[in-house]
Formats: sequence, C-alpha cells, structure tokens
Amino acid sequence: MSWLDRVRNSIPFIAKRETAENLWHKCGKCGSMVFVKEWEDNLNVCPRCDHHDRIGPRRRFAQLFDSGRYQLMAEPIVAEDPLRFRDTKRYTDRLKAARAATRERDAFQNARGCIGGREAVVGVQSFAFMGGSMGAAVGAAFVVGAREALQHRCPYVVVTAAGGARMQEGILSLMQMARTAVAVSQLKDAGLPFLVILSDPTTGGVTASYAMLGDVHLAEPGALIGFAGQRVIEQTIREKLPEGFQRAEYLLEHGMVDAVVHRKDLAGTLAQLIAYLSPREREAA
Repeated sequence: MSWLDRVRNSIPFIAKRETAENLWHKCGKCGSMVFVKEWEDNLNVCPRCDHHDRIGPRRRFAQLFDSGRYQLMAEPIVAEDPLRFRDTKRYTDRLKAARAATRERDAFQNARGCIGGREAVVGVQSFAFMGGSMGAAVGAAFVVGAREALQHRCPYVVVTAAGGARMQEGILSLMQMARTAVAVSQLKDAGLPFLVILSDPTTGGVTASYAMLGDVHLAEPGALIGFAGQRVIEQTIREKLPEGFQRAEYLLEHGMVDAVVHRKDLAGTLAQLIAYLSPREREAA
C-alpha cells in the first residue's frame, strides 16, 4: 500500500450533505435565476419579470380548487394508434416516452371539486404531453368532463395549452374539433357555464374549436394565442404583423378575449364568474 493510500484511508469519512436536486429555476423570459421554492410559492410565475411559466394539470388543479382539494376523474380509453403511424419513430413509442416523462396518460385531464364554494369540473390541457396536441384521447376526455358537468349541473372550466391537432392521428384528430363543439353546445343548451382559460400557448385546431367557444374567455398574461404561426401569416399576406400580435394583451385590446388575469387572481375571478353565471335552482314552493 502506498503512502497516499494510507493517508487517504486514515481520513475519517464524512457523509455528503444532501441538498435539493434543483435549487434554482431559470426564467424562460428574463433569464433570472430564482430559488425553486420562491418560484413555486409564486404559483410558478417569475417574481422578477412576471413571466407565467407553463404548468401541468395537477399544479393547475391545486391552484384553482378551494384549498387545493379535488377528485381526479378517470381518463377514457381510446384506440392508441388507429392509423399505425410512423415518422422517424412509431407513434406508440412517442406515446410511451411522453407518458414516462409526464406520468400522464394523455394531454387532457379532468377533476371535480369546488371553486368559491360551488361545485365545478375543471379540464386542463398539458403542453408537456406531445405539445398538448389534440387527438382522440383529448376529445374523449373533453366530452367526459362536459358530461360530468351536465350530470352534476355545474360549470365546466377548461384550461387550454396546445400546439394544435395531433398529426399522428390524421383526420381523426380533426374530427375532435366537431366532437368537442357538440359537447359545448350541450352545456349551453342546459344553461351551464363553459369558461375557458387560455394559457401559453393555445394554437391550431384547439383555438379553432373549444378554446374560442366559451361564455367567458380569460387569458394569462403574455400567453400566445392564435391559429397559424406569425411567420406563416406574414409569408401568406406579405405584410409585417404588429408588435405583440397573438399575445393575450393584443387579443384583449381587439376583443378576442374578455380579460387578461394574473395567475394569482384566477381562482378568485373564476369564483365570481361561477357565482354569477351558475343556474339558480328554483325555490321550493
């Protein structure tokens, strides 16, 4: 044994101090480094520049429902690869990778609970799952949420976040636009509120269907909302689009959304809208 080994072995072992795996969060807009706890306590909004980060269904449910209490609804089972689609990877492999990364079955999830003391069903789209793309599973989940609201005669609140229809399902994904529109019309026929929160980004076929069919449309600050991308539009019309085009504030100015609401105020705003729009049961004679 060399002298170096003897010295090294004689040094008492000191356990490595455990620390959080990720102590810092880098803001996607201003680049500031923020303590993860501070960022999470601020509802995943940058305390420096007020940038609203994208969040998943469970965090969204916890932020919107009273006391963060809710009941998750079962996700519908649909045919997973009806077209046997393959590009650089098989569609089934992409689904497996997305499920492993997000621990979600697909890009849309429903939960039931109370907002402002009133029962409500909330559906949340997850951009982390294949860009929140709308396929048969998303359409089926939306219909399940609408039916749950119809059954319990309560509002249906949907938080959108999507890059559009899911290309791996072809025409079947486009059919979800009509399918979800029918579900919305059933809610309206029953006199039940359908409220939409547009988060970043909401684009493509989702914008062209249920995202713009709400009784009230709220948007988070700075959210990208539109159908086609800005570059595609500019190349088509051969004109330069104005600054901030397709952002929530621009859409509010031009009447496309009803209000731009900070994330910390969303639950309170929803509670007011639900109290005002929910059907009043007839008083007992």
